[in-house]
Amino acid sequence: MGEELAIVRRPVAAPPPTLRDLVAVLFRQRRLALVSFVAIFLTVLGYGVFAPSYQAHMNVLVRRGRADPLVTPAPTPSPMFQRDEITEEELNSQVELLRDEEILRAVVQTSGLTRPWYERFLGGSEEVRLARSVQRTKRRLRVEPIRKTNLIHVAYTSSDPAQAAAVLHALARAYLARQQRVRRPSGEYEFFEQQVAQSRRGLLDAEFRLMDFSSDQGVVSAAQERDLALQKLSDTEANDRQTQVAIAETRERIRGLQVKLKSLPERTLTVIRNSDNPQLTEKIKSKLLELQLKRTELLTKFEPSYRLVLEVDRQIAETRTSIAAEEHSPLRDETTNQEPNHEWAKSELIKAQVELGTLEAHGRATRIQVAGYREVAQRLGGNAVRQGELLGELKAAEEKYLLYVNKREEARIEDALDQGGILNVIIAEEPRAPALPARAGWVFGLIGVVLGGTLSTGLAFAGDYLSPGFRTPDEVVAYLGIPVLASLPCEM
Repeated sequence: MGEELAIVRRPVAAPPPTLRDLVAVLFRQRRLALVSFVAIFLTVLGYGVFAPSYQAHMNVLVRRGRADPLVTPAPTPSPMFQRDEITEEELNSQVELLRDEEILRAVVQTSGLTRPWYERFLGGSEEVRLARSVQRTKRRLRVEPIRKTNLIHVAYTSSDPAQAAAVLHALARAYLARQQRVRRPSGEYEFFEQQVAQSRRGLLDAEFRLMDFSSDQGVVSAAQERDLALQKLSDTEANDRQTQVAIAETRERIRGLQVKLKSLPERTLTVIRNSDNPQLTEKIKSKLLELQLKRTELLTKFEPSYRLVLEVDRQIAETRTSIAAEEHSPLRDETTNQEPNHEWAKSELIKAQVELGTLEAHGRATRIQVAGYREVAQRLGGNAVRQGELLGELKAAEEKYLLYVNKREEARIEDALDQGGILNVIIAEEPRAPALPARAGWVFGLIGVVLGGTLSTGLAFAGDYLSPGFRTPDEVVAYLGIPVLASLPCEM
């Protein structure tokens, strides 16, 4: 019995392309690749030779040359820079400002940029055409900060070297004008001029109110006069307290002296002298002698018993008795003086009584003076409060006036700096018309070779891919899914 043979189709995977396959594609499409390469190369080279592009450039230096004062209701402190370097954020801010569309519109309007030939076919209003010119200018403009510097490099590419330099000049002018506008508000000097005039009127009103108050109340410095009155009041009250203490002491002293005077005698015995009386003794002895002589004479005439003789004897005896009595009882002389303690107490009492009257009068006058000082101090206290308020208003008005004067001067200085072009940015390198194109001819030749080779290779592969025929057995196998037994090469 015969066997039945069956052919089973199995999917055959196409092998990956080799270098030879790739070269074969270029060989098959060599005419297309060669023509496209030559066309692209000549086009790029012709553009570089007959329509070169010129690039003008300039450098902008960002610095800390000045600090604009803040518009605040307080004195502007002196700027204290903690660091002098420019931050990356500040550089990027200046870069974006150079790319600002408003600045580019001003550049387009003032630099006289020529419009391309195809502009007339696009149509649109004047505003639309201006926007297109701004977009073209923005594409041709290159703004970038230079690494590790405070410089910003600005470049503009154009087919006309003079126009490229003119665009950068216009950009520099518009950029500096924008710097003056964005850093400071306009009309600042006029505003502060009005505030100075208004604050001056307020200052004059405050001065007049203070002068009128001082004239009406008759005070120069109420607070100082109040302090002086309070000092005098304090001194007077202290004096009054001392006077009351002195009065109490004087009264107690008077009472003590009066008690003491009652116990002290007015006079005291100071001298006692005992002495004989020589004259009397002499007279008595003379009389005794006379009596004895008389007795002797009588005895010569009479008998001792005679009456006259006896009388004389009796007198002699009395005389002798008197002489004996005189000798036994001499004269006594006693001297007395005023007692010193009594006199001192009396004089001190009189002095204390006089002093008490004086102190009482002084106390009454002091109390009157205390009441007067207290009234003056109260009046001056109210005047001091009112004058303090007026002085505060005057000081506030003066500070406000000086503040606005300083602010006006700062604004004037800032306006002068702006008019002088003194900013925190400066054109470090002025733009000028370039004499040489941005790229040399050999650069365009190299670009043409690279671009032509790339595009021609791409066109060759595209043309080979779009061709409807089979070029290799592998394509037949990949397309039909059956093995190829034999293949014959053909000439292309």
